Amino acid sequence: MSSVGLVLGGGGITGAAYEFAALMAIRMATGWNPDDADIIVGTSAGATVGAVTRADRLTIETLTGGDLSRSEYVKHVSGFLLRRTRPTGFGRWVRHGLLPGLRHPGLEMALGGPAPFDSSGISDYAEFLAGPMATGWPDKALLITAFDLEDRRLVVFGTEDGPQASVREAVAASSAVPLIYQPVEIDGRLYVDGGVASGTSAHLVFEHAKNPLDLILIIAPMAGEEARENARFYESVFDRVGSESLARELEVIEATWPETDVVVLRPDDDVLDAARPNPMSVEQSIPTFLRTLGFLRRELAESHVWDVLAKHLT
Repeated sequence: MSSVGLVLGGGGITGAAYEFAALMAIRMATGWNPDDADIIVGTSAGATVGAVTRADRLTIETLTGGDLSRSEYVKHVSGFLLRRTRPTGFGRWVRHGLLPGLRHPGLEMALGGPAPFDSSGISDYAEFLAGPMATGWPDKALLITAFDLEDRRLVVFGTEDGPQASVREAVAASSAVPLIYQPVEIDGRLYVDGGVASGTSAHLVFEHAKNPLDLILIIAPMAGEEARENARFYESVFDRVGSESLARELEVIEATWPETDVVVLRPDDDVLDAARPNPMSVEQSIPTFLRTLGFLRRELAESHVWDVLAKHLT
């Protein structure tokens, strides 16, 4: 049996739907259970999917809520992920975002900013999806990334030297998108979306795996390589940043483990038409899921993808 590292990148609500569909399609095609991965790295949306995978609840019923109609599903999920709160923390924003951002203008200027949605809804949703496991930590390797506001660095929950937290807390911290969700406080420290540092953090696989792995499977909703027609300007920015950081991580992996096979799955234009321009759209999560199944049917037919997956997963 091949050893496998699974990397699940950020991508919002529709990105999570993409990852759900991708993993389910791979399981149907190969018979491989993603929970058998030796190590899982989850960032933002990928943290949620990683938690569901480790809870062995990667099913259509988990994603859709079972017998809910589409309108009931939207209302149900929105009650968790779009839970309104009164924006607070203007002083925090000045301290952790605006003032540091003046020296290095960019995304970090948004760090710690007031936000309309309560991140506690993310942790509640993680527990709803993953069940009792979300109140502790699984025995199998699950690494969840977040960004420490005070130290301005990437932290990794689920490691010996990382912050101590439950899965539900770590998922919320990893998914607290600046200016959308309030930062998450754990043991007196504030955390925001791990995607601030990297949309994938694929390098964590070789840093924390005990031995070189046979295959690293990376699912990257926010690392498109080509500009989508009629895309909003910020879409290309996110994809470019995501692709560039992933490219650097892949170079390090190749240099460190030259014998390891790597497969990267990125959404095509058809999937992105459903998933964009608003990755936080609950309404578009099911269309994204369905289009991803069609995309994976085509993608898995490509020999450069299927031959590698079949070699390791069947």
